Amino acid sequence: MATKEDAELEELIRNAGGEEVEEDDGGGLDLTTLLMVVRKSLPWMVLLIALGLTASWLFLRYTPPLYKSTSALKIDEKSEAGVLGLGALGGAIDQKKNLNSLSGEIEVIKSDIIYQRLKDSLDLDVNYYVQGTVLESELYASSPFIVKYKPINNAVFDLKIGINLLSATTFQLILPDGLGGGEQEYRFDEPFTAAGFRLVISKAANYNESVLEEQYSFRINSNSALNEYFDTNLLVDIVNLDANTISISFTDHNPAKAQAIVNGIDSVYLVEKLVRKQEQATRAMGYINDQLGDNNQKLNQAEEAMQSFVKRTGSYDVKGDVGQITGLLMELEEERTKLQQQADMMNDVARLVEQDRLTVRPDGDVMQSIPALAEVKDGQLVQRITELSDAQLDLKRALLSYQPGATLAMQTKEQNIADLKKIVRQLLRKNQQLIQEQIAKLSGKRAELDTKLQQLPDKYTEQARLQRPLELYEKYNLLMMDKQMEFGISMAGATADFQILSPASPAVPISPVKLIVYAIGLAAGILLGLGLVAVRYLLHNTVTNIRELERNTHASVLGVIPTYDKEKMAVSKLVVDRNPKSALSEAIRSIRTNLEFMATSKKKRLISITSTISGEGKTFVAVNLAGIIAASDQKVVILDLDMRKPKVNLAFDADNTKGISTILIEKHTWQECLQHTSLPTLDFISAGPTPPNPSELILTPNFDILIAELHQYYDVIIIDTPPVGLVTDGILIMRKADVPIYIVRANYSKKTFLKNINKLMRTNGFTKLTTILNDAKTTGGYGYGYGYGYGYGYGQGYYDEEQKPEGGLLSRLRKRVS
Repeated sequence: MATKEDAELEELIRNAGGEEVEEDDGGGLDLTTLLMVVRKSLPWMVLLIALGLTASWLFLRYTPPLYKSTSALKIDEKSEAGVLGLGALGGAIDQKKNLNSLSGEIEVIKSDIIYQRLKDSLDLDVNYYVQGTVLESELYASSPFIVKYKPINNAVFDLKIGINLLSATTFQLILPDGLGGGEQEYRFDEPFTAAGFRLVISKAANYNESVLEEQYSFRINSNSALNEYFDTNLLVDIVNLDANTISISFTDHNPAKAQAIVNGIDSVYLVEKLVRKQEQATRAMGYINDQLGDNNQKLNQAEEAMQSFVKRTGSYDVKGDVGQITGLLMELEEERTKLQQQADMMNDVARLVEQDRLTVRPDGDVMQSIPALAEVKDGQLVQRITELSDAQLDLKRALLSYQPGATLAMQTKEQNIADLKKIVRQLLRKNQQLIQEQIAKLSGKRAELDTKLQQLPDKYTEQARLQRPLELYEKYNLLMMDKQMEFGISMAGATADFQILSPASPAVPISPVKLIVYAIGLAAGILLGLGLVAVRYLLHNTVTNIRELERNTHASVLGVIPTYDKEKMAVSKLVVDRNPKSALSEAIRSIRTNLEFMATSKKKRLISITSTISGEGKTFVAVNLAGIIAASDQKVVILDLDMRKPKVNLAFDADNTKGISTILIEKHTWQECLQHTSLPTLDFISAGPTPPNPSELILTPNFDILIAELHQYYDVIIIDTPPVGLVTDGILIMRKADVPIYIVRANYSKKTFLKNINKLMRTNGFTKLTTILNDAKTTGGYGYGYGYGYGYGYGQGYYDEEQKPEGGLLSRLRKRVS
């Protein structure tokens, strides 16, 4: 994050040149910096991945597994109309009707009727739990104790009640805070009152001494809680619409319970289907018997009439020319008989409507039980009867939970049934009137034919008249008797119209999936690690290596000076004379060699050394570079022109009472201010007292005279200039220098400082401006900058007597991570 000081420094840099600093040319991804950031972030990335995997392990450790058990059923829906000889209503069942049928069966499986049967067949009203080391587990059919209860006043359902088994005869009941808390000791098989229940707790068959060490609890479930539990965990799906197959699956944290519930649903659904089939059979057989009774009575009457005719006439066959008329009369009689049957059926339906006996199936299909309705041509009547059947079935289900008229919804249902009854009565009367009108028309036609027959012999006419109903009644009677026998045989071995293709499978865990959880943890750790690398890379705003320096500046790079870590220095010191074979000395010798390419040593040289801000090692480089050059038998003098903050005198532990400032104001000569060092060819002149106008002093002719006089006695003049990012004194001196050197400190100098170097070269024409990377850390055994082309690729190959290379794998790893 940029600080206020950084902002001020950048503002000073922009103001130093009088124009905006251009963007650096080193755009794009810096692979060297990225690899460095990755290397430094590697321990954190490993830690984040380990944390992600640990989080996955903790999630799996503290998340109870969920199990699923599944069974497959095949539903065979059959129409009883075919048994009655009335044909399949509406032809073949199309796919849409098949879908509706299966959907209706799914609703039956998920209905309160099945739920209630399931509660009665399985012990699900009480849940038993045992507290484990981490998680609480449900004990299904394996609890060491059994709770029997009877609600009394203010019974509290759906709350866990703790229980500690103390001995073979006693236990301790622990009530939850919602019931006032408290602990009470009771005896097994003795009734007591708690939480609004009359409770009796008994030992189960698997009770033993080991259960005394566990902590148990139980919960008495309400009907609403169990229904919600079933709705949440029960899933019924259509597997194959053409094959009429469905799957029933149930999920629970207890695998045995999930499997038992699926088996229980299969069983109670079987019972429900058998009950429904028996009800259908009873009503269908009743309808056949009623039709047979009515037809037998009419057949008897017809036989008696024929017998009377035979006795009276003494003849069994009367022939005449009445064939055509007789055929017409028979057709009319058949039509009249069909109309009469429809009239009888209308009366039966009217009776069923008044007796509220239309609801015969949970899916409301009344045409399965009263097949003759298919012959009714009034579609509105059939539709209204179906709606009335559905409404009565809906009311019947609602009466399982509510009293008649107890709620507004119940009153609405009852009123709806009354309205539908009224409409059905009106439609029945309308159809009955229509049938009677048709019968009356047939009777009129029959009267006309009878009038014609009266002209024929009386015997033949009377016999034909008696023979027609006799044959019709006999034929219909034989047909109904055959169907009665066939239906009785088919219903003798009645079974539910479905098959269990596969029983409830052993419950398998479905969540959490360990592989997926660990994969998510690993991916999260990797993503966080990559995010850390990206953030650190984006926030990386300091120069760290020579490639960044080359990438972002146009200036030549003289070399790299490694970190000097032999001692802690409060101020810059001359150290190359102490350890001439150290890596630091070799690095500065390499810079001295590279200077030969910038300005030959055969002529006098003026070298200025500057930086952007204070603290980048400008004085340290100036002093030690001067020491290395002086060691090559060249006479060197150091001028401290940083008159605002002088440091050269501190490097040699000298005073600063006089120096450059007093020379430029002609108070002292340079010979009077010259100070010697431990090296015979190295001298320096300190900055002297701080003047109020350092820039004006440098612009005076006295400064040029000073440089000219020093050139007469010294081969190299090294000037320690002020930072150019803060003041403009350094720029004035760099214009006079043969080799201006710009110091950049690794892991200290901002990347934005490098823009100032390019700006100085562009605006001031510093074509010979060079840079030095100071305080750079080593990157491995190949030297600084991996074989850098300025002659410095072997700096770490030399060591002094005191500095030995670090050995061992741990040392190398520690150095790489740092």
